[in-house]
Amino acid sequence: MTDATLTKTIFINAAPERVWTYLVEPDKLARWFHESDKMLDAGHDYALLRENKDKPDPKMCWGRVLVSEPPHRLVYTFTHAFLGGHETEVAWQLEEAFGGTKLTLVHSGFEAFTGDVFDMLTSHDKGWDQHFTRLRVVAS
Repeated sequence: MTDATLTKTIFINAAPERVWTYLVEPDKLARWFHESDKMLDAGHDYALLRENKDKPDPKMCWGRVLVSEPPHRLVYTFTHAFLGGHETEVAWQLEEAFGGTKLTLVHSGFEAFTGDVFDMLTSHDKGWDQHFTRLRVVAS
């Protein structure tokens, strides 16, 4: 397999404008994913923070926002300690769908990881499923 990309689509009972806020605003990100040190905005670095901020390094994940087209498209680089600094890319697409939102995530770039690619894919696949369960609840 040469394509190491995760693609997930969920439907949320809320308008794209509302769902968008849960992808970019620090306090709303904290309700389903990880709190951000700042609003996710194009051209800026970000850090997603651990729940226990007393650790020496409170950063859980970090990267740079590449594209921000509210409320339709958000793209950022994404890495964390378990990726050994290897950057992946997370792209979100929001579409109006029958009064709600069709939200698609494409998480790519795992194929260049020097460790166990399959393990990274399954770990992130499971993680996104858990986060999506919470996102559906808080954003609806």
